[in-house]
Amino acid sequence: MILLTKQTKKDNKNKTMKKIILTSAIIFATVAATFAQTQNASDIVTLNVKLNPIQTLVVNPSQKTVDLEYTTKANYEAGVSSTQANHLEIYSTGGFVVTVQSKADDMSRKSGSETISASTIKVKAENGSNALTGATFADVSLSATPTNLINSAVGGVNKNFNITYSGMGADAYVNKYFKNESPTVYTTTVTYAIVAQ
Repeated sequence: MILLTKQTKKDNKNKTMKKIILTSAIIFATVAATFAQTQNASDIVTLNVKLNPIQTLVVNPSQKTVDLEYTTKANYEAGVSSTQANHLEIYSTGGFVVTVQSKADDMSRKSGSETISASTIKVKAENGSNALTGATFADVSLSATPTNLINSAVGGVNKNFNITYSGMGADAYVNKYFKNESPTVYTTTVTYAIVAQ
């Protein structure tokens, strides 16, 4: 009976020891799992902002036709001009160049085969009501070759530019009028383009 009690105490001691070992193992596993979770609690992402070039150019819809009309002797002598306010509206991400060109080197008579040289027409740009600081402007003769009209090292949002069209004086067109036409009309298509720089 005494031996049995000693044995029971020994068994109980072994059981207690097993419980302590098991409890320690559980605690260790929990701590290890918590530590592992803490180590993986953050990560990183690479965020890119990708800016692509955008350029738009719009001619004022109410100014799609421009007339240079010679109605007096003084017009033929001095030439005529027409300034179109806020003629162009430009949006550009970064620097840009605006070019101007005529469809052909000569302007064609609507009712005949005669022509006048497009180079006798000057095109001049300047800032409009929503100006772009730092832009530079040229006064160019029309031709079939794209010619730089506006240059800017910076972009802008909906910037406006006035364009002045000037026809030649010095009586250059005196013999370009034909009777029975009221008036004699010479015409060309002018194209503006914008490119990034």
